[in-house]
Amino acid sequence: MDNNNMVKQIEYKRFLESYSDLKSIDLLITDLNGILRGKRIQPNILEKVYTDGICLPASVFALDITGDTIEETGLGFEQGDSDRVCRPITGTLTKAPWYNKPMGQVLMTMYESDDEPFFADPRQVLKRIYGQLKELGITPVVAVELEFYLLDNRRDRKKNPQPPISPITGKRDLNTQVYSVDDLDDYGEFLEKIAKGAKSLRIPADTALAEYAPCQFEINLKHEPNPLSACDNAVLLKRLIKGVAREMGMTASFMAKPYAQQAGSGTHIHISLLNRNGKNIFSDPKNETGSKKLHYAIGGLIKSMKESMAIFCPNANSYRRFQPDLYVPMAPTWGLDNRTVAIRIPTAPEKDKRIEHRVSGADANPYLVMASLLSGIHYGMTNKVKPPKISTGDAIAKHKPSLPMTWVESLNAFSKSKILKEYFGKEFFHVYYETKHKELQKFNSLVTPLELDWYLRTV
Repeated sequence: MDNNNMVKQIEYKRFLESYSDLKSIDLLITDLNGILRGKRIQPNILEKVYTDGICLPASVFALDITGDTIEETGLGFEQGDSDRVCRPITGTLTKAPWYNKPMGQVLMTMYESDDEPFFADPRQVLKRIYGQLKELGITPVVAVELEFYLLDNRRDRKKNPQPPISPITGKRDLNTQVYSVDDLDDYGEFLEKIAKGAKSLRIPADTALAEYAPCQFEINLKHEPNPLSACDNAVLLKRLIKGVAREMGMTASFMAKPYAQQAGSGTHIHISLLNRNGKNIFSDPKNETGSKKLHYAIGGLIKSMKESMAIFCPNANSYRRFQPDLYVPMAPTWGLDNRTVAIRIPTAPEKDKRIEHRVSGADANPYLVMASLLSGIHYGMTNKVKPPKISTGDAIAKHKPSLPMTWVESLNAFSKSKILKEYFGKEFFHVYYETKHKELQKFNSLVTPLELDWYLRTV
């Protein structure tokens, strides 16, 4: 028995011994949209799951946001809707603390029958691209920041979302108080449950802060020297936040833009790179904007940014975020400690020199976003791509929008990709494009209430 199998056996046996009262366990896998899907099993089945894996159809990675299988991907009826083997991810077997009964959960990833990674699994895509950096002797140290809204379960009279009623004031908060400690106090019980739950799930959650709109919050994850683990923790943190909110009679939404007149929610990712000696290769004490390798990394990220937008902003609503004065970059820019650029170099000690990617929406799949960023970084460094001139001041005002600002434009740029397609693989590209293209067609075929209000009687 190899070491990895021994670790897995010890893991599930200790887990079942520690939680003998479990009612069931959720087996979870992340689809293209970042949605967790899977099966719920009885605890006595867990040994079989760890020994033999469990079967799920490959078409789980051909589902659009509504859960329909996109046959154009070739993963549905064309191959008989056949199964693949899913195996547990070591270290993710935990209790699910928000349920009112003892429940467990574990993340899974998909393989072919010969144990080769399944090409359409986003986690396997990231694992392969991460491996290319490891071959260069480079370790990415990454952190994920997630923004979200707490919402009332009931919509307002116009069927729009609305903030919940504060458990402290008894009123509905309609004001924006960025970094407000009072807002953190108002929802202290919710945030405390998140902190306690994260600890029990071994999720390295760091700080929580109030963001730029009523009941908008951000929870940061600590830096990890493993992008796979960082993304595992990001999807588990999302599940925890949603579960705790549901338990407390609220809804937690990672929709990019739930309110037309308020700030959108993003996924910001911090990345630094260590060499084999543990030295940060982005650091250069003689240059406050970092080393040449940092500049090459930024160059690659900027060169691949347009074709990556369909990953960063995967839904129709994603593009509502891109408005002036809301700290959302609309051009491939970079700068020093500047929150108006796409790629920011935060103020930090030299040993922590890093980039912060600020383009992705909260609705994006963390594995695919991370894979896109590591692809751009690898491409930039191996091809010594120089970045454009650094941006200062209000980059949003100084640079005209040049990133794809609509779903149609981003999918068109994605389909013509040269850099990303090389890293992600043509097979994955086909599945992702067909899924999102069909979803776009479905969205555009619907007649909205606004169209009826504007046109039904006027034209």
